[in-house]
Amino acid sequence: MKKLINDPEAFVEETLEGILAAHPGHLKRVPGTPRGLMRADGPVPGKVAIATGGGSGHIPVFLGYVGPGLCDGVSIGNVFSSPSVEAMVEVTKAIHGGAGVLYLYGNYSGDIMNFDMAAEICEMEGTRVATVRARDDVISAPVADKLRRRAVAGLFFAYKIAGARAEEMASLEEVVATAEKAVENTRSMGVALSPCTIPAVGKPTFTLGEDEMELGMGIHGEQGLERSKLMTADEVATIMTERVLADLPFGSGDEVSVLINGLGATPPEELYILYRRVHQILQERNIAVVKAFVGEYATSMEMAGASVSLLKLDDELKRCLLAPARSPFLLQG
Repeated sequence: MKKLINDPEAFVEETLEGILAAHPGHLKRVPGTPRGLMRADGPVPGKVAIATGGGSGHIPVFLGYVGPGLCDGVSIGNVFSSPSVEAMVEVTKAIHGGAGVLYLYGNYSGDIMNFDMAAEICEMEGTRVATVRARDDVISAPVADKLRRRAVAGLFFAYKIAGARAEEMASLEEVVATAEKAVENTRSMGVALSPCTIPAVGKPTFTLGEDEMELGMGIHGEQGLERSKLMTADEVATIMTERVLADLPFGSGDEVSVLINGLGATPPEELYILYRRVHQILQERNIAVVKAFVGEYATSMEMAGASVSLLKLDDELKRCLLAPARSPFLLQG
């Protein structure tokens, strides 16, 4: 294992220390927990607060999307592990501005258990909490069972849309409805070219041959659609895009936002080659791209690979997508 770290057991804490030191104008630590961060100007009185969280190893998810127009606070667990109930409770208390709190996170069992327990504690103490879970991975379950689907990079769209709606001072019910609409209209699929190594474990999470790839693999290395010989960028982009388009489905005349996401070790040039083909396919289908995001938005340590996400837009979702947002990892407007 080759990594620029110190003690593997201090990986999360030292990461958070570095981020806080680098971005003091954006973020501050949540009192009462070393694993919680919040926007530097929070809490914002009268605004619905958005809390997120999950395991470390995915930067910019989750802590990269805390700031105006995005989330208000985040709790971080060990690599690929859920944050604690206690950390989520402290984050909720710290960011609550009086209008309720939305828990917005990925659809994973450990996170669900701990976030639900934190919500129960906060509700008993008088804070209204609602929950929306991203579930955009089309490979992880069939359409008929889509509530079981796991989240991948499409969670980014939920942050952006819900964060903008909350910034408009919408009610908790309104923010929940808009966030749920963003989730319902987002579809993703990924591909992995190599594994990653969790610092505390010291060995790869899975194995792939030098000439192999896995289509549909999850962001933690969960089993995908199929393992095959390496394909060209155009072949991979075509398979993923057509699978995503058919799932909602997307159709002629639709407007979309596209996210081409790198998993940690994929060069930007390769991501733009993928986007080139995705854009061609959308043009052929008469689907208009309102805004494209190309880069690392939800990583998996040093895993090589990428994902394609599409968000189908209406007037409300488009307005929220294009609204200003500011965090250490996203600056828009």
